[in-house]
Amino acid sequence: MASHLFSPIDLCSLRLANRIVVSPMCQYSAVDGCMTDWHLMHLGQLAVSGAGLLFVEATGVEPAGRITHGCTGLYSDENEAAMARVIAFCRAYGNARIGIQLGHAGRKASSAAPWLGGRALTADEGAWQTWSASDLPLDADRPAPQALDEAGRARVKAAFVQSAERALRLGFDVIELHSAHGYLLHQFLSPLSNRRSDAYGGSLEGRMRFPLEVFEAVRAVWPAARPLGVRLSATDWLEGGWDLESSIAYVAALQERGCDFVDVSSGGLSPDQKIAIGPGYQVKFAAEIRRATQATVMSVGQILEPQQAETIIASGQADMVALARGLLFDPRWPWHAAQALGESAAFPPQYQRAHASLKGDPTPRDLPTKR
Repeated sequence: MASHLFSPIDLCSLRLANRIVVSPMCQYSAVDGCMTDWHLMHLGQLAVSGAGLLFVEATGVEPAGRITHGCTGLYSDENEAAMARVIAFCRAYGNARIGIQLGHAGRKASSAAPWLGGRALTADEGAWQTWSASDLPLDADRPAPQALDEAGRARVKAAFVQSAERALRLGFDVIELHSAHGYLLHQFLSPLSNRRSDAYGGSLEGRMRFPLEVFEAVRAVWPAARPLGVRLSATDWLEGGWDLESSIAYVAALQERGCDFVDVSSGGLSPDQKIAIGPGYQVKFAAEIRRATQATVMSVGQILEPQQAETIIASGQADMVALARGLLFDPRWPWHAAQALGESAAFPPQYQRAHASLKGDPTPRDLPTKR
């Protein structure tokens, strides 16, 4: 019987060769928002992994929207040119379709890299003003963000639009808007971080207003034939926080506005969260959202084994699975999954002799004839 994991899927007019997605993974290795040789290596190896879709990491739509000084951006001509070089490399030698995750870190911005503790930057380290739905800091060790007023919301919305237009010029196949993991759009959604008393707070409808406005603005400039999706945290894992019921309502509202898929994660809003982590611990959220809304759903979170991924797709819990740490540890995970499931995965012709039993169609490329 043919594998469900390795069956194609259509998102709008885009066909993915299989249901394996390379999740957006922050690398904290950019310079002034510009990709470097690290990204060429990192994304290049994943472009030839055999996955159907490769996402570029969470990319700030304005300088203040970056998590760290090392985060990628798509807000300047220099950012766009640096990214163009990396994407051209991935397309020249890879086989995956390519997407980008656009986001704004909000109150989680102006941070040190994780391997430096992820703490708030000091003034001497180039800290900057952070923004959020309300002036509530992430924790007691961080300065309070500034609540976005009308002008601030207009600025951020315009930044999302401009980045989407740059992504279109770069030829990205897919855009995913980041409204998960405690970043700006999630900060508007959750009652724990949004204490506003105006039309952008209070009720679920009010808290969803700004994220939905951002989605509508990007949808207006992103072609209907190209998929536009959203990553969301299904729950804050905290009493009184954002929850699955709210997520279902949010997804329904997104669908009404032309959302083509949702990427279901969880948590990230508060350091007080209590998460029950284990293999596939977030799949249940994806399954429930898919059942309630009939949305095209991507599931993430400790999806480690080929048969586990196969079961998630075959049982209808999700339409796609996205891997992050698993692919960092084993960039050839799709090849090994294909072998385990008796299927095929694409590979570059230069690697055709990598394994005696490797099946699949090498990606045709015109190889250089001279230097």
